[in-house]
Amino acid sequence: MLLAAATAPLAVACTTPPPPPPPPDPLSELVKTALSDAALATAAGAPETAAARSEHAARLQAEVDRATPRVPGSSVPPATPTSVAPPPGASREALVPALQAAQKQAGDLVASAQPYRVGLLASVAAGCASLVEALS
Repeated sequence: MLLAAATAPLAVACTTPPPPPPPPDPLSELVKTALSDAALATAAGAPETAAARSEHAARLQAEVDRATPRVPGSSVPPATPTSVAPPPGASREALVPALQAAQKQAGDLVASAQPYRVGLLASVAAGCASLVEALS
């Protein structure tokens, strides 16, 4: 009887289902947007803008990778930003509204972000605003 009482907690612990996966990181969408903007800027002949947005994508992805819990024993490497094909009809005129949308997207996340992410998001939003000014 003593043995049954001692092993009961182990049986419960072994049958507990694994926790659900975490929700998608909100910064993941910003990574996609930054990669898309970089492709658009490259196709539109704005290499400085493409480089800046590629850097935004890399920094945002690094934060997503840092914050994503890893399953012990998993050999899945962190995701790395990949390039995106430029949209058809890429032009400088299309780049400005895309950057303005990215600025708003990053700015909107500032209010709900964890405090340690606010600086990154604000930097991305300010960077997009300065890129818009440079293109105007």
